[in-house]
Amino acid sequence: MKVLIVEDEVVAAERIQELVQQTAPDAQIVGCTDSIEDTVEFLQTRPMPDLILLDIELVDGQSFEIFQEVEVTCPVIFTTAYDEYALQAFRVHSIDYLLKPIQKDDLQKSIAKFRQLRSMFQAAPALNVESLIQELRRSSAPAPITHREHFLVRQGQRLISIGIGEVAYFYSEDRVTFLKTHDNRYFPLDFSLDDVEDQVDTKQFFRASRQHLVDRRAIGAVYVHLNGKLKVTLKPASDEALYVSRDRARDFKEWLGG
Repeated sequence: MKVLIVEDEVVAAERIQELVQQTAPDAQIVGCTDSIEDTVEFLQTRPMPDLILLDIELVDGQSFEIFQEVEVTCPVIFTTAYDEYALQAFRVHSIDYLLKPIQKDDLQKSIAKFRQLRSMFQAAPALNVESLIQELRRSSAPAPITHREHFLVRQGQRLISIGIGEVAYFYSEDRVTFLKTHDNRYFPLDFSLDDVEDQVDTKQFFRASRQHLVDRRAIGAVYVHLNGKLKVTLKPASDEALYVSRDRARDFKEWLGG
């Protein structure tokens, strides 16, 4: 089984490759692209893979544009942090729709379903890939959204489980995501901040800026700033000042007062 991975976040791409190797040891990853442009070029210049794992939000737009540029004749499993694209995904060659962070069991079930149905259709040559895709769609459903209760972090050579109740906020610095606890400890994570946002309860955590995802109890003080922005102090203190943009200020105040 030849697999193409389309993912623009390095950490997420590495995780998907690892999960594919774990769930399908015989799979051959024939490429890993990170944009619409590179994916279109790959599909136009190389043999069509057997399966594509395709992120929806890429650096140069939504991956649905790929289907407008090139004829994709193989099944696709969409991988995304958002569930609002499910209907649009199943209008193209999607056989499944996995929400990030992708779980090993979910990917294993998707690949197993693909293998089983592909085997059935190979035994009946009159049925083509379009029939296979339609059959796969009938048994596909988006994965349920769950909230993470713990994060496994590294402290030297030791692995520590941090409960979500211990987390004051998550922040990104130099393309690395960190977790800071209420007792002022901090640890690097293997997820992007976007992935973390999808894993936590948004009633408890708010994406206050591109660099900060904060717990309600970590809010120290809120000040009205220039041009409708809000300046927020955190507990424990952050190394960088936190400003909530004017566009996000109303949502932030509703969340804080909710």
